[in-house]
Order: sequence, then structure tokens, then C-alpha cells
Amino acid sequence: MPVHCTYSPVVAPLPLNRRLIRQRCDMLLHLLELDRAEVSVVFLDDAEMAAYNERYRQKKGPTNVLSFPATGGDDGFVVPENELGDVLISVDTARREAAEQRKSLHSRLTELIIHGVLHLAGYDHERSEAEAVRMWEEEKVLFQQLQQPRSAAMPFLAINVDHVATVRQARGGNEPDPVLAASLCELAGADGIVVHLREDRRHIQDRDVRLLRQTIKTRLNLEMANVPEIVDIALEVLPDMITLVPEKRKELTTEGGLDVLANAKKVGKTIAKMGKAGIPVSLFIDPDAAQVQAALDAGATYVELHTGRYCEARSMEEQEREFNLIEQTAELAYESGLRVNAGHGLDYRNVHPIAALPFIDELSIGHAVVSRAVLVGLENAVREMLAIVRAV
Repeated sequence: MPVHCTYSPVVAPLPLNRRLIRQRCDMLLHLLELDRAEVSVVFLDDAEMAAYNERYRQKKGPTNVLSFPATGGDDGFVVPENELGDVLISVDTARREAAEQRKSLHSRLTELIIHGVLHLAGYDHERSEAEAVRMWEEEKVLFQQLQQPRSAAMPFLAINVDHVATVRQARGGNEPDPVLAASLCELAGADGIVVHLREDRRHIQDRDVRLLRQTIKTRLNLEMANVPEIVDIALEVLPDMITLVPEKRKELTTEGGLDVLANAKKVGKTIAKMGKAGIPVSLFIDPDAAQVQAALDAGATYVELHTGRYCEARSMEEQEREFNLIEQTAELAYESGLRVNAGHGLDYRNVHPIAALPFIDELSIGHAVVSRAVLVGLENAVREMLAIVRAV
């Protein structure tokens, strides 16, 4: 392994995405044409970094990153040809700098890894002003290249079958059956099934939820408003998880995220009830830092980020802005200890960038798949979506 990532005992419990860090380290060496080089990246806290800083630089206090190129010692020890050296990073300092610069912790850690490895590769911003500019330009280029979508650890795909029930309810009969549709989705490879039991029962019915609980082989996610009647049904049926969503009678579909801040007490009580029953709770929220913190304070296990504004953007600039907001919020939620899902409005054309975000566990997609199923069949529609999601 060309890169050895080590986490001190103090840093080890922190919610760092080790897979992403390792992936970026490996890619960095590849971009620098140092694939065969051996590099050690060590993550420390401020106290540990301060000790190294004082010992080797005679400076008090921690710094963000230190690099130690591999060199032979006075004892005649010969350094292996492919050993590049060590990079030490203080996660505490990186976290403070990330907050000051309004960026995610993992973005700041990536910048520090690049800076440290470039020092090992011979760059030195203290040598001259021209060298400092050269190093800074190289860091910017490398950072952009490392932000490319992931190529491993694909997100799960959950299919929402609400609109199969919408077609059924249009005629008031028994066809098509969303329970049968859910089985076909699973056969096609879906990782879970999502249904929204609305207060007005406009599509999914109580009967559907109970039968799905008995027949689902993967995972059943019950979307619901935080109202006593539906809460009682969830506690009776015991889905694998629930997602609390806002609900308005006149809306065609969910129009935005749940305002957890304004409903903190009610949300917290429901989460506590679900916790006693062993049901993890996800909160469907807009990509907003304050809502992430409110979800964390309420005791949620997951947040599902509302991707509607990204999907409905009318210009490339607007879509990029909304995408960046989703990306930053997903990382913030992950760093806070929450698991992250995403959904609403995702389709075959816009899902790939969201699927490529490394902090998102699962995508919830319904309308696009059911619409596509009218033309190609449900199993084919699910497989086509899976092919896109799993190509990241």
C-alpha cells in the first residue's frame, strides 16, 4: 500500500470518512506520478501536534500540517528508494480553519494533505516567492482534480412506489398493486422500498403498508407526517426506518424540507417513541446547516436532504449552486455523526452527480422510475437507474 493513513487514539473516534481520505491520498500520488512511493499520513490532535512542533521546529503550540521527508540518518540507515516520508495533520486545527473559511472539514483536510505531500515531493513555499506561487497554483489544480466523483462505495437505491398506488387510486380498483411493484423492484436489484402514508390516503393505503411489512426482503422506509394517527401505525407495523416529512393537503408532492427548528419538541418526542421501538428515524430537510444541527439535537439517526431545488434549477449556474449546497450539507451532517440520504426530483439525467457524493448513503427515487416503467417496464426502469447510480 503506497499510502498509510494512521489515526491517533484521540482522533480515531471522530466521524472522519476514512475511505474518502484514503481514496484522495491514493489519487494524489497518482496525479503526481508517485504511484510507487510510500507515504505515511498521520492524523493527530492539537496537543500531539504541538509536541512535534516544539521538538522539531522549536515552536510553541500546534500547527496544521508538518512534513518530514525520508532521509538517511547519521547511523548509516539507508532509506528505501520508494519511501517519500511522513505527513502529520492536526484535525483540531483543520476543524477550526474549516469553520473560519466556511468549508467542510474533509475539504480542509484534503488541502492539508496536498500541501504536506507536495513538500515531500520537493516543493517549498519558503524557498522563494516564485516557488510559493508555483506551489499554490499546483495545490489549487490538485484540489480540483481530487474533488471528482467517487469511484467506489456506491450509494444504495431505494425505490418509492407511491405513484404505482396513484395510478390504482385513479380508477378506484386493485390494479396496479404497489405491493407487487415493490417485489419487482427488489427482484431488479433495489436496496429498499419507500412509501409515504399520507393523512389523506391519496395513494398508499394502510393495507399496503401492512402487506409491504410482511413481504419486503430488503428494507422498508415509511415516510410520514408527524401526526398521532400515523405515528401509531408506524409503531404497530414496525418498518425498518421512518422518515418524517412535512405534509400539506393541497400539495401535489412534498414541496420542501421539514422545519425541525420550529418543531423541535414534537419531533424529539416522536424520535424518542421510535427509539424505544427500535425504529431509526430520518428527517427530510432542506440542505441547511441549522436544520442539520436541529436534527442532531432532536436525536435523529439520519437526515434525507431535499434535492428538489437542484433538480428544478433552470440554469447551469443555479444547478451548480444548489449542488454545492447539497454537497456541503451532506459532509456537515456526516461530520456531525448523522447518516445521510437524499431524494426528491432525482431522475435519469440529474442523479449521477448526487450519487457520486461520498457522504450520501442512499438515494430515494420514485416518480422518475415509475414514469420510465410505463415505457420499458418496472424491472427495466429500476435496472437502468441502478446502472447510473452504480457507475459512480
